[in-house]
Amino acid sequence: LGFYCHPTCQAAYDGDVQRLYQLLKEDPSQIDVQEEHNGDTPLIAACRRGNLRTVKYLLENKADIHRANKKNRTCVHYVARKTFSVLDYLMIAILMPVLLLGYFIMLQKQRENAALMEVLLNASANVNAVDKQGNTPLHYACQRKKHRLVPVLLRFKAKTSLKNKDGETPMAIAKRLRFNKIIAMLRKRY
Repeated sequence: LGFYCHPTCQAAYDGDVQRLYQLLKEDPSQIDVQEEHNGDTPLIAACRRGNLRTVKYLLENKADIHRANKKNRTCVHYVARKTFSVLDYLMIAILMPVLLLGYFIMLQKQRENAALMEVLLNASANVNAVDKQGNTPLHYACQRKKHRLVPVLLRFKAKTSLKNKDGETPMAIAKRLRFNKIIAMLRKRY
């Protein structure tokens, strides 16, 4: 992943707002262009990478926050699914012994991801969007042990009772994986 055929999607993924500006200046209709192979839009591409500045730029220019790709996933699914990159893991592993710098890098990445989700939800993204597997962003946040994201989703009224195609609610996922902190967060909601 990380290679897009459409220049607008690639610029969004790369976080290249200047290139995006040029491309959209030439053809504003490209704001919601979809990649042929996976259906990603520039907004989804930017969310896959966690590019907050690019996401804000696209939203300011009226990108369709509800457009889904071929897996029926929207931008909020990708923010909820986002994990650390290999480079992030390397930085964390190398810097962890040095004054716990790795730990602080990890916390910063988690905060950035939560901020990105807040931007999307404040822009009226559907917090309960369901993909082809029946998963909502809350399902993914529970699967990936996203302590900072779960409260954000709950604050924006994420439904805790929705079942995915495996018949699991977010609570069932958290219990199966024994993520006690997330279980406690979800219980406060019930």
